[in-house]
Amino acid sequence: MASKAIRNGVLILRIFTLLALAASIALMALNYFDNVDGSEAKFMDLVAYSYVVTTAGIGFVYTLIQIPFAIYNVIKEKRLIPNGWLKVFDFYGDKVVALLLATGVGVGFEMMRVSGGGSKKFYDRGNISTGLLFVGFIYMAFLSIFSSIRFSSKKGYFK
Repeated sequence: MASKAIRNGVLILRIFTLLALAASIALMALNYFDNVDGSEAKFMDLVAYSYVVTTAGIGFVYTLIQIPFAIYNVIKEKRLIPNGWLKVFDFYGDKVVALLLATGVGVGFEMMRVSGGGSKKFYDRGNISTGLLFVGFIYMAFLSIFSSIRFSSKKGYFK
């Protein structure tokens, strides 16, 4: 019974991670402001915000790849490739992506500290987008813990 709840929890966490990262990307992609000279500045004009979008995009693609495997695990109550490379991919992939998302969060929130000119609304939207990236990071950190348990135990919680 516990393993079924954990499998369902992993699937739900993957879906929530995907949604948080998609919302972060969408909000940042729509973020712009008009300069005093009439030109438009977008998130791409700031390297830090471009990095936020890049890390969220990498996390989004990774999570999108992982969701079908999680669905299979919930439906069939077993792994697609038991004791195979997929367990290793989960273990290292979750950790690398979680750390990558953490760096994106750090860079995004650093912009709040160093933001000089421009529109306050622009930086506020950037902070909200970074906050959504932070939520995605938290979900991925929990997934990393679950994949560590799965990787380290002989029978594992997830079969």
